[in-house]
Amino acid sequence: MSEEWHALRRLRCDLATRREAGLERKRHTVDGPCGPRPLIDGRPLLAFASNDYLGLAGHPQVARAASEAALLYGVGAGASHLISGHHVLHDALEQRLAQWIGLPRALTFSAGYMANAAALTVLAQRHGEIFADRLNHASLNDGARLARARLVRYGHGDLAQLERLLAASRALCKIIATDAVFSMDGDIAPLPELLALCERYDAWLYVDDAHGFGVLGEGRGTLAHFRLASPRIVYMATLGKAAGVAGAFVAGAEEVMETLLQQAHSYIYTTAQPPLLAAALLAALDVMAAEPQRRVALMRRIDMLRSAARPRRGKLLESSTPIQPLVLGDAAAAVEVAEQLGQRGIWVPAIRPPTVPSGTARLRISLSAAHGEADVLALCGALNELA
Repeated sequence: MSEEWHALRRLRCDLATRREAGLERKRHTVDGPCGPRPLIDGRPLLAFASNDYLGLAGHPQVARAASEAALLYGVGAGASHLISGHHVLHDALEQRLAQWIGLPRALTFSAGYMANAAALTVLAQRHGEIFADRLNHASLNDGARLARARLVRYGHGDLAQLERLLAASRALCKIIATDAVFSMDGDIAPLPELLALCERYDAWLYVDDAHGFGVLGEGRGTLAHFRLASPRIVYMATLGKAAGVAGAFVAGAEEVMETLLQQAHSYIYTTAQPPLLAAALLAALDVMAAEPQRRVALMRRIDMLRSAARPRRGKLLESSTPIQPLVLGDAAAAVEVAEQLGQRGIWVPAIRPPTVPSGTARLRISLSAAHGEADVLALCGALNELA
């Protein structure tokens, strides 16, 4: 009992310290479909918070596909893919995803976190060395740690430092792991230069395209944006952002995908996603292909914000993607500006350490094709007026 009390007291102190530092996280309850004007904690707000970049999460064609599949196939897969859970819809989705991004084969996962953990643990194993951009998503770093590989982090976009590290490495397996579009800064990784380093130093290039898939390269992702192809590339993208549904996939050479199927724990030992989600994703891919005007509208919203926003507080980072960060510095400043926007009926989340480096707390403005011009101008007006 005494040990339990001390453990609880330590947790209580840790929580209090987090709260006093302005780093306590709180959930907000959303009512209604994902879109620009949900109810947030019972209040109607204009939201710039979700990653639904193409406005597909509430698209009637996508919702109808899920509904019809639920009536036909039920709501659960019942087992893992390798037991009895691999449905014909899962198979069709994997084939369509591989075709869409132009890689030989794809394998679907329940979440991007699980996909990154699977691919990096299988590729690197204990004898590997993973070279990771300092601003990579946490799941890439955790994947390296799960692999028990050596994790080496290089400065954000610092190709010279990365090359020095690669040249000094004696690892049997080397992997450069990077976000394609960095989730908190919105900038795009120099993938052609990274691939050139992989060819020079005999390494894999592992690309997390969570925020580029559906947006860049005419919707086909950051590889298409740069017109890159190589058997050294292993590609991951999530399906709960621009695709509007849920899950993730890894794609690459046939041998890589078969190795993942045979060895990846987060694939083998997880119940497959409901077939209805695969049906919804197939419909979402249909919309992506048939409605390029969604990407055109999204790019116009980005250009509009970049032109009209002249915030009196903070610095708007350079970004040509839907992620538009307004860096304010300390956590208290980010929370204060987010609350001021909330008082004006606008929801933009405050992002604080450890999600971003200390001293770079920010508002993460996330734009969608579902936003109207008036929505973006309302946000810019509010940012320009806040003192």
